[in-house]
Amino acid sequence: MSEHVRSDRKTLFGAAINPPVFFGSLIVLLVAITAIIIIGEPAEALFAEAQRVISNASGWFFILLVNVLLFFLIFIASSKYGKIRLGGKKATPDFSRASWFAMLFSAGMGIGLVFWGVAEPISHFNSNPFVDNTDTIAAAKSAMGITFLHYGIHAWAIYTVVALALAFFTFNLKLPLTIRSVFYPLLGNKIYGRWGDLIDIISVIATIVGLATSLGMGAQQVNAGLEYLFDVPYSRITQIIIIAVITVFATGSLLAGLDKGIRRLSEVNLGLAIVMLVFVLAIGPTAFLLEGFVQNLGYYIDNFFKLGLWTESYQGARDDTNWQNNWTVFYYAWWIAWSPFVGIFIARVSKGRTIREFIIGVLLVPTILTFLWMSIFGGSALYFELLGDHSITAAVNDNLPTAFFKLLEKFPLVSISSGLSILLVASFFVTSSDSGSMVVDTLTSGGRHNAPKIQKIFWAAMEGATASVLLLYGGLTALQSATTITGLAFAVILVVMVISFYLSLEEYYNKEFGKKM
Repeated sequence: MSEHVRSDRKTLFGAAINPPVFFGSLIVLLVAITAIIIIGEPAEALFAEAQRVISNASGWFFILLVNVLLFFLIFIASSKYGKIRLGGKKATPDFSRASWFAMLFSAGMGIGLVFWGVAEPISHFNSNPFVDNTDTIAAAKSAMGITFLHYGIHAWAIYTVVALALAFFTFNLKLPLTIRSVFYPLLGNKIYGRWGDLIDIISVIATIVGLATSLGMGAQQVNAGLEYLFDVPYSRITQIIIIAVITVFATGSLLAGLDKGIRRLSEVNLGLAIVMLVFVLAIGPTAFLLEGFVQNLGYYIDNFFKLGLWTESYQGARDDTNWQNNWTVFYYAWWIAWSPFVGIFIARVSKGRTIREFIIGVLLVPTILTFLWMSIFGGSALYFELLGDHSITAAVNDNLPTAFFKLLEKFPLVSISSGLSILLVASFFVTSSDSGSMVVDTLTSGGRHNAPKIQKIFWAAMEGATASVLLLYGGLTALQSATTITGLAFAVILVVMVISFYLSLEEYYNKEFGKKM
């Protein structure tokens, strides 16, 4: 079906693009950036109000959708469709499992693990709606359970659905690697018209805004580390400079290509993360952390449905809390906004895997690694809190990005470990930026795998500019609000995507394997 790719694509900088998507996305971004600059400081209050209204109206939808996606994947993996191989019966993987897992881990979470690894468990330990936080033992268990909810199998279900659908339509049905292709069973050749362009424009905007959130948080984390080690001023101007510098490195990695640049850097990310993990586990309260990891898993499994389907309905009726809006709804919107980027990237590197292997690998391996990370770093922070040392709580309340470094103060070799942490965040930063640019290039060029270098540089710069403007005129509030808005738009696309994907799976299975199971 690749011959159906629009024949009216024009040439820019010497290579084909899809003009409506390229220029449509650019216009939307420029209008939004210009409006934010003109509004100035009041933009932060407007962003906060927008997030409150959207979250109150659609929080239930985000939570229900993510659970539906998870159980849809469980059904597909355990069904006859699980034996379908992405790329056809004779397809073989392009990357080893180790490289594949490294790229999954780096693309899917990255900066968030360092930014929230200490801060989130401590935040929930001090205040969450599930327990009386004066009971410190119950509060600690609940804090880790909530953190697992936000970074676990629910988050990866979003990525897995998008990535699997894209890989199937691209490698098995020979359609372009763009979000519009997934809607071919419902729209037919209309995916090459205005409806398809609109789907890809929404995907581009969601990708860039989702990335901007991660880049903004990464800049704050790097700035906090540089302030801690070298007294570099902690300010939004410093963070914008950091974004600019990292964007230059990300562009270099992007130009090196998927295999030489992104794959190798992903492996470096995983290596650095393991070094940090082993360091804290070995130097810290080792037995407590390993016992905590096991107990955290038990608590999460035991409360899986309670946590996963909780909507704050009765508290919300009194309008006396917005905990769910600031945490679970924001996270799900963030993961959904990021899913076009992560989905296309994972699809690109997953040819040759069976659907069953794909679902198990993408759902479980990064989730287990993430749980281990959160148990080691969040568990270490909770260990000191339970002993009566509240300095990490003070850091979270004073300047959230510094919490990770405040934890490292508790252990020897703090300068070395803090330096490695900055390097890890920067490395995740680069990987997120270059992978995101690659995906935006793919979307705006009609599914082409190799966009021109100038186009790669252009979109990498646009991602940095978007993150900088949101950070400068609204800080973390603006990043969260923009993510919630774009996440809602793409969530609607996800609903239709699941229906379309299932219809195509059934048709493909009957054609390739016959109607008998």
